[in-house]
Amino acid sequence: MSLSTQQADNDSQYLMVAKLDNARHVSTILKAIHFKDTATIFASPMGLKVTTEDAKCVQANAFIQEAIFHEFTIKEEQIIFKINLTVLLECLTIFGNSSVPGVTASLKMCYAGYGQPLLLILEEDSVVTDCSIKTLEPDEVLDFDFCSTNVINKIIMKSECLKEVFSELDMTSEILQILMSPDAPYFQLSTFGNSGSTQSDFSKESDMVESFQCTKTQTNRYKISLLKPTVKALGLSTRISIRTDNRGFLSLQYMIKNEDNQVCFVEFYCAPDEELDDEPGH
Repeated sequence: MSLSTQQADNDSQYLMVAKLDNARHVSTILKAIHFKDTATIFASPMGLKVTTEDAKCVQANAFIQEAIFHEFTIKEEQIIFKINLTVLLECLTIFGNSSVPGVTASLKMCYAGYGQPLLLILEEDSVVTDCSIKTLEPDEVLDFDFCSTNVINKIIMKSECLKEVFSELDMTSEILQILMSPDAPYFQLSTFGNSGSTQSDFSKESDMVESFQCTKTQTNRYKISLLKPTVKALGLSTRISIRTDNRGFLSLQYMIKNEDNQVCFVEFYCAPDEELDDEPGH
């Protein structure tokens, strides 16, 4: 029996098998949502969606579509399990994070079904490492019920200008206030910290703004601690879509290109800070 036939026979016991030549394509995207130890993985014929959440106020989703893998087989419409994301990332980067040109670790992921571990086989320079990570009972993930029909304001911009703003955000401010409006100042980020308030304005005419679809002036406040984890995704991304809906919920979608110029998306949802209404004058 040839090795490949044997391999195919072995693979037939799994509900999901995913292979790719460069494990970094998965680890980089997962690092962007790694602000909690556990994540829920949804596998479908479209690929993988990996979700992390915090305090029922923020949710991050990383989408690694089927085309990123050079082989992706799944025997069910949807497979869901929870996993320790910290451990998964340690396994994916077991050969180190070095971006040595031409040296990549290949990855094979297998999952045999409910209660079974997620198996990872990584190979670099003829060294093979097997990891078995136990899977956990999935929790109900939050449904932010964020649908495009309720979106009031949407801006797509190049990430570089926001990288600068976010790196200089006053972290002594508990909140980040986001104003989006069809009229000036169009798009404004404000913080209110110990040394006073700061504002960054972006005109809709700016070279950095690729699409500006704002229908109504909206000012919402979000806890800065909840938005802090988005900075990782912002750092990796080339473009960002910022949307708010009629409830003031925020959606941040980051477009991230990997080393092979394939595009993946990471999305964060954040609930507005309710305390705004309690202030005088509101």
